[in-house]
Amino acid sequence: MTQDAFHFLQSRQSQPAKLFKGPVPDRAELLEILTAATRVPDHGKLEPWRLVVLDKPAMQRLADLAEARAQELGGDAEKIAKGRGQFDLGQLAVVVISSPKPSEKIPVWEQVLSAGALCLGVVNAALAKGWGANWLSGWPSHDAEFAAQAFGCVGDERVAGIVHIGTVVTPMADRPRPDLAKLITWA
Repeated sequence: MTQDAFHFLQSRQSQPAKLFKGPVPDRAELLEILTAATRVPDHGKLEPWRLVVLDKPAMQRLADLAEARAQELGGDAEKIAKGRGQFDLGQLAVVVISSPKPSEKIPVWEQVLSAGALCLGVVNAALAKGWGANWLSGWPSHDAEFAAQAFGCVGDERVAGIVHIGTVVTPMADRPRPDLAKLITWA
């Protein structure tokens, strides 16, 4: 079993979310995926994150909101298209919100990293269940006004990632991977 898990990690790859189609996991299967995904370092059970699940109707509402926000910001057609893009084409997504908690023991940076680990956990759990998964962000994710309206972000909350989940219709070839010899320093 351990070798199977290692082989999965060696060969896992995300496919472009814009190519995902239906079906998508139902609520019960998504809860299984999220249960597995939340087994990340949460630093003393702080759970410094929260999740927002987006279905197709929510995606349409967010595409419109992204377009309106881009126009408020004086965005050009490209900015509007990028803002709408992932929501127009999305079927199902899990938004991971970094939500740091007050703590004298756990630095905010470690809490933010926990949210990033959760994003990767959602991707890996979805892939392990046989779904396509892709961790995206985009300008709307980093716009405080959009994040507040779309996902209820307040205070220090930030969108760590939007993980799209769906059916991969046409698998793509793997991309080139990093040359570790150039990135590792043995000390």
